[in-house]
Amino acid sequence: MATLRQQALSMVQARQRVAVKAPSTKISNYFGENVFGTAQMKESLAPSVYKKVMEAIDKGSKIDVSTAEEIASAVKTWALSKGVTHYTHWFQPLTGSTAEKHDSFFDALGGLEKFKGSALVQQEPDASSFPNGGIRSTFEARGYTAWDPSSPIFIFENTLCIPTIFVSYTGEALDYKTPLLKSMEAINEAAINICQLFDRNVKKVFPSLGVEQEYFVIDKALFAARPDLVMAGRTVFGHSPARGQQLDDHYFGSIPTRVKDFMVDFEIEAHKLGIPVMTRHNEVAPGQFEVAPLFEEINKATDHNQLLMDVMEKVAERHDLKVLLHEKPFAGVNGSGKHNNWSLITDTGVNLFQPSNSARENLQFLTFLVATIKAVYDHSDLLRASIASAGNDHRLGANEAPPAIISVFLGATLTEVLDELEKNGNIKIEKGDNMYMKLGISKIPEIILDNTDRNRTSPFAFTGNKFEFRAVGSQANVAGPMTALNVIVADVLKTMAKDIEKEMAAGKEKKIAIVNVLRKYIKDSKKVRFEGDGYSEAWAKEAEKRGLSNLKSTPQALDVYNTKATKELFERHNVMNHIEVHARHEIMLENFIKKVQIEGRVMGDLALNHIIPTAILYQNKMIQNANGLKGLGLDHTAAVETIKEVSKHIEALKSNITAMIEARKKLNKEEDIVKMAKGYQTDVKEAYFDKIRYAVDKLELLVDDESWPLVKYREMLFLR
Repeated sequence: MATLRQQALSMVQARQRVAVKAPSTKISNYFGENVFGTAQMKESLAPSVYKKVMEAIDKGSKIDVSTAEEIASAVKTWALSKGVTHYTHWFQPLTGSTAEKHDSFFDALGGLEKFKGSALVQQEPDASSFPNGGIRSTFEARGYTAWDPSSPIFIFENTLCIPTIFVSYTGEALDYKTPLLKSMEAINEAAINICQLFDRNVKKVFPSLGVEQEYFVIDKALFAARPDLVMAGRTVFGHSPARGQQLDDHYFGSIPTRVKDFMVDFEIEAHKLGIPVMTRHNEVAPGQFEVAPLFEEINKATDHNQLLMDVMEKVAERHDLKVLLHEKPFAGVNGSGKHNNWSLITDTGVNLFQPSNSARENLQFLTFLVATIKAVYDHSDLLRASIASAGNDHRLGANEAPPAIISVFLGATLTEVLDELEKNGNIKIEKGDNMYMKLGISKIPEIILDNTDRNRTSPFAFTGNKFEFRAVGSQANVAGPMTALNVIVADVLKTMAKDIEKEMAAGKEKKIAIVNVLRKYIKDSKKVRFEGDGYSEAWAKEAEKRGLSNLKSTPQALDVYNTKATKELFERHNVMNHIEVHARHEIMLENFIKKVQIEGRVMGDLALNHIIPTAILYQNKMIQNANGLKGLGLDHTAAVETIKEVSKHIEALKSNITAMIEARKKLNKEEDIVKMAKGYQTDVKEAYFDKIRYAVDKLELLVDDESWPLVKYREMLFLR
């Protein structure tokens, strides 16, 4: 291993820049060139066929067989003109990554290229081989992928990719996309009812999303020389270097040359795929970066984020780099998340979270703002569960990321607005720093946009015209938490509509009825609002007093999926039935268990087969040195103390690894998956991981540098 480390470091020193040339100096000349979007459809399809496709996209109407045949013919012609030979149904199973099975256009029996409408619309992958939470038995293999017309077909790596949903033979969702699409319909229906209190012209409301993606980049050779990164996605060992992020010099700093070349390259590929990448910059930790796109309709944004991660990983190979998407690949520096910027947009072009100079629109803005806060308060445990994973547990609650306590940040101005509205039904804030608003029953003048600060310690913050759900993990499929968010807000909006109707039925004028309901909701949900430092111990104590949950581990957080209330919530909005909710609970628990198992095995393998042998060799060398000094009558105290220190850590490693293995054996006999997951959290991860790591990291400081088998943090994090 020590030799492998030195070889890897030598390879890094010899690296050369990879030249990157854009197809054009103007991105607009090649943006979306590998997408069969609306422009390509309009150009290649008959007007009647194009109209049916647009109805399927906008209204969810079904595409008939003859229409599917015409679309398939046009898609095939377009794909073949670009040199494409294969097609695939591109879907998002509950593995967290995407899946694809490539089929050739070429029909060997017919001697020509074929692509039928039936192949476009539906295929049949093996449902039992993907995570299904008990929905399918091994011998019940049949499942279906079905085309999702609302997300554009694209070409990636010379393959035509058709975005699809993935369901079992009996109709249950086996993917992330199906519940997301259903949640979009749920919030559309609920939001329209509220919108039409203000504007009868609103016929559709869709959630929009912008996903800020954080990630680390290291050299490919260094990655290959770290078995823990290869197997577990994170370094289970590694002492913090003398210099980490304490100087704050990496954030927004000059982008390292090799990384800049990589960024330019993957942005070109992303733009060809119609992914509206806009922003790139260094993040807080050394070796950490961020990419952010423009906002899109949530289904397309979700697909684009999954595709972008794939693009980044593949393009990195061209630059002899490796993208690390794990939430916490390195201890002692910031981990990575996905900041999900979520909003609601009407078909009339109004952002429902956008303050305005219109009295009507500002009351509408406050209505949706308060409904969202109430939803987060009512269902904070479900939001927490939606972001739960073994990787994110390393990040949430650390002094770098939103805590496991779900709270809402609004900023001073909106906090004052809601407080006054709750107390008096109106507010007047004197002019100053561009802020002035008077809220009354008959008139609501302007609320200025962006008159509040940002709070990076808040997991759910209002940031001007959107909510930023910051607690989502960097390798997560955002469809999971976004489905939960859509559903809980839809649920509150439906209840709100009924409450407003009751007020109006009692004789209240519409605006008065709305304000009365808002005042009640503000009062009911104010405990979830927090403006301070979410990292502080004081907030944890305060949150406990408020009755807010602090679910620090995945097995603990996932309990909410087992509740009757959660199952009824998803069923009430036709997003998931109780079987699908139960299946997801099991799949998430299984994933957690397997991740902890893998990490434990990696720890044991590295410690027993690499670290301890290296430490023993060093110890023997020190014993020889001590004996030599003693024979010469020289002071050998320091050598003896080092020998004792090395011995202590070796013994600690042996005993803790043996105990951890026994704990795993015992837990593997547990038949209750909830008990098994919680046992892996407490009896394996909490009981032994830190102890084992502590001993190894101390040995890293003691053993001479040339002998140490693992690539060190200082060698991985400061890529230039």
